[in-house]
Amino acid sequence: MSVLYGGIEAGGTKFVCAVGTGPDDLHAEVKIPTTTPGETLALAIDFFKEQADLAAVGIATFGPVDLDPGSSTYGFITRTPKPDWSNTDLAGTVRRALDIPVAFDTDVNGAALGENRWGAAKGLDTFIYLTIGTGIGGGGMSGGRLLHGMIHPEMGHIRIPHDWERDPFPGVCPYHGDCLEGLATGPALEERWGRHSETLSPEHQAWDLEAHYLALALVNFIFTLSPQRIVMGGGVMEQRHLFPLIRQKVLELLNEYVQAPEVLDDIEGYIVPPGLGNRSGVLGAIALAQSL
Repeated sequence: MSVLYGGIEAGGTKFVCAVGTGPDDLHAEVKIPTTTPGETLALAIDFFKEQADLAAVGIATFGPVDLDPGSSTYGFITRTPKPDWSNTDLAGTVRRALDIPVAFDTDVNGAALGENRWGAAKGLDTFIYLTIGTGIGGGGMSGGRLLHGMIHPEMGHIRIPHDWERDPFPGVCPYHGDCLEGLATGPALEERWGRHSETLSPEHQAWDLEAHYLALALVNFIFTLSPQRIVMGGGVMEQRHLFPLIRQKVLELLNEYVQAPEVLDDIEGYIVPPGLGNRSGVLGAIALAQSL
């Protein structure tokens, strides 16, 4: 019998919990609405208690979070705009309830690890994973190690050029207004155009502006992190017509300054959707558990 691992993709809307060893070996999975910490974590813990003996659990969560193992608040969600979730001891609560090791990282780093293990970033040691949805987050690897530092990457909050004449929308970020997340998330699209993004036709002007903002961000990441590939997931990126627009605008903005064949000769293979689809996060959480 193979050793089994648990994974939690902790999102602001739902927790996805699964047990298995990889994409071809998932024994059980459940989706739990994200309500209060007490209620949501109790349901997640009950799910894992019903499974066979687990070696470890990995948690890939929304944040901001404390990833410093030497900190008294390691494993906590820290200050977050998600109501009721600031200062929640996520990893500690799960570890004490299940009495097994718990791995802990951001949702986007977890998804990046999953894509590296089984998906679109397999075989790469330096790449980024971005999620464009209710929020915008970024993670990835550099030299084969997940990106950490003083805290963790907050790629969604970079400042990008904002042409107020073209786009007078002030942005939705409660902290920065018109940062990348403030201008290019699903809620920003909905508030700017008065309709849910899924109802906008591929020809709607919203998508050219969205691709413009995302391309500006990608060019900044290309110049600073030099990723071998960029994987883009999340609900907004399910609008597949965005990918060609973004790729074209990235090439225009780079203006042949980056003389790398990955970009110049194969832009379709450089900016790509996740190989694991919408399971990158929960599978990445399982990969986190396997890394202990």
